[in-house]
Formats: sequence, C-alpha cells, structure tokens
Amino acid sequence: MSKLSACFALGVTLVMTMSHLQAESKKTPAALDFTVKKLDGKKVDLGAYQGKVLLVVNVASECGLTPQYEQLQAMHAKYKDQGLAVLGFPCNQFGGQEPGTANEIQQFCKVNYGVKFDMFAKVDVNGENACDFYKHLTALQTKPKGAGKVGWNFEKFVIDRHGKVIARFSPQVRPDAPEVLKVLTAAMAAN
Repeated sequence: MSKLSACFALGVTLVMTMSHLQAESKKTPAALDFTVKKLDGKKVDLGAYQGKVLLVVNVASECGLTPQYEQLQAMHAKYKDQGLAVLGFPCNQFGGQEPGTANEIQQFCKVNYGVKFDMFAKVDVNGENACDFYKHLTALQTKPKGAGKVGWNFEKFVIDRHGKVIARFSPQVRPDAPEVLKVLTAAMAAN
C-alpha cells in the first residue's frame, strides 16, 4: 500500500471514530429520551432540554396547591437565564382538579398566573395509562421522596444538566422552599 493510500485510510478511520465518539457523547440520557406534546399539540423531544436544569411538576387548576403556579413562574423568570426550565404537566388524576381542555388550561395559567414556562398536554402520571416520561420518573429511587406513585398535584422532580433525576419533592413542598432552591442552585452552578 502506498503512503498516500495508508494516510487516506488512516484519515477515514479517524473521522469515523471521531463521529462515533461525538454521537456517543450527545446520546440522550434516559430521563430525557421521551417525546411529549405541548398544550398546543406540537410534539417535543425532551432531549432538547439537555444542558438545562429541569423542574418537572404535575399541575392542576382547581387544587388547593394551585397557587404554586405563582412560585413556579417567579422561579422561571428569575432563573431561566441561569439554565432553569420549568415544565408543567397538567393532570386530572387527583380529585378531577384539572378538568379543562388544553385551551382552557393555557388561558387559566396565563390570565391568573402569567405563566410563561413550558406547559405540556394533559397526562396521567400514575397507573397503566401514565405517560412513559412519568413512568420513568416514578420508578427511580430519588431523594428525598424515593420511588413510587405521584402523591398529588404539584409533585416536583429535578433533573440536572446531564439528564440525571437528582431530587423529588412532595406536593406540599413549595417550589421556592429552601430545600428545593438548594438543589436547583447547586445544579445550575454545576457544569
């Protein structure tokens, strides 16, 4: 084999190896390897959120905890430029407290709480009809709550920039509670 052919073959091998390594490094983490629908019906690949810190919350419009929308929106406004993304997933499984259509939910959130964070189509978070994303989240042993069913509206999951689920908080823990902020600020500060 001539030196030119050998150099060419080596170059091709290097390019193929580098392409494979780049593809591996961009692989979507398990927690973000899902496609969901936004309130407007458009499909979203959650992998697009890789590199951000996510606060994932199942929400409802007619719940005693509904005022948490205010804290969620305030956190979105304050921390979005630091890499926080709040993701709201309406759910009607708890006392029928999210009976509205996608348009009604969107209007309620906008008018009453000025919500500008990403809101998704209504989902089930428990049971055999639970969306795959929530099946994954609830199967993990995540501190402080651990694995298992979502307890009620406004349960919170935190996913770090690398797509690892790092915390789970009960519905009664406010989004701006010190323990939640501690986890979020540490995750936003990490690379």
